[in-house]
Amino acid sequence: MEWRRGQTLGHGSSATVSLATFPHSDDVLAVKSSELSRSESLQREQRLLSSLCSPYIVSYKGCDITTEQNKLFYNLFLEYMPFGTLLQALRRHGGRLDVSVVAGYTRQILQGIHYLHSNGLVHCDIKSTNILVGENGAKVSDFGCAKRVFDTAAPISGTPMFMAPEVARGEEQGYACDIWALGCTVIEMASGVSPWRNVADPFSVLHRIAYSGEVPEIPGFLSEEAKDFLRKCLRRNPRERWTASQLLKHPFVGELNSKSQAKEIQESNSSSPTSILEQGFWNSVEESEIHGKLIRTRSGNLGGDDRIRGLAEFSGEPGWKWNDDDGENWITSRGNNDEVRDAQSSGQPPPTDSEDSDYQPRADHIP
Repeated sequence: MEWRRGQTLGHGSSATVSLATFPHSDDVLAVKSSELSRSESLQREQRLLSSLCSPYIVSYKGCDITTEQNKLFYNLFLEYMPFGTLLQALRRHGGRLDVSVVAGYTRQILQGIHYLHSNGLVHCDIKSTNILVGENGAKVSDFGCAKRVFDTAAPISGTPMFMAPEVARGEEQGYACDIWALGCTVIEMASGVSPWRNVADPFSVLHRIAYSGEVPEIPGFLSEEAKDFLRKCLRRNPRERWTASQLLKHPFVGELNSKSQAKEIQESNSSSPTSILEQGFWNSVEESEIHGKLIRTRSGNLGGDDRIRGLAEFSGEPGWKWNDDDGENWITSRGNNDEVRDAQSSGQPPPTDSEDSDYQPRADHIP
């Protein structure tokens, strides 16, 4: 399968997200790429995403391996969401969203979380930069931290600003941590500010979350329904937090409001340009400056402040930086009929044909 790598949408420490177009169709996808030798996390994400199917989860579209600049790259193809991240949606609308739009996005994110939990998965890193926005609203994306709920060997992972108290203390990372992070995200959508204010460093925010007894401040201007919804999300005891299934019945995001909320969401995006190659929505945003760095570490043998310090000092993966590229760096890539799966399972590059320096394994059901 031949495809073209287009403008860079964003990049992290080991992966880059670009546009991908196909010369024999009008399809446009996002492609997340990493050098094959450093693609273990991306291949893990592929295995997880390929098992999911929900209108509230960014869709998996296939994978392949390409040779570019004499290096092998692993490519994960995803549904393209033209309006960028939820954080960028906030910025386009003056830093905060109307409450009706917040309610609509919250319901869609919650439906994505409910789908994951119903399938035994915990996302572990719900936040505005991991929610992507399309014409019909929001979808959950970026499953680099996701895990099976009963996988006790999985490391603690996520973004400190959105970590639940039990996660900051290193006790557990179950379904309830996604609900806490949703509450933090709703506060950010409604107010335009981070859920925890006046914190100087990761250690401070983690210590505050873990031991202060506080919860993020709920904006006073919200309706009583919205405030009650957030109180249900932000209970410090994970056993007392409402589940995704319970929250979907809450009047703040209730079914009776869903049609009007969908209309509000569509209208909120209606003034945006429609040509995906001309959109500037993926503006340069250094996420780590806003939310702090993503962390992934095993800290179960540490106690108290030592555990938190270990989390805070772990360099982790810096947040994604979303770019405003000029779109000139198009690269054509080709695939053939050799299997990607052998390389995925072994972590080794496929055998190459010495007479064909552009050897490419085939794409896995890319349109």
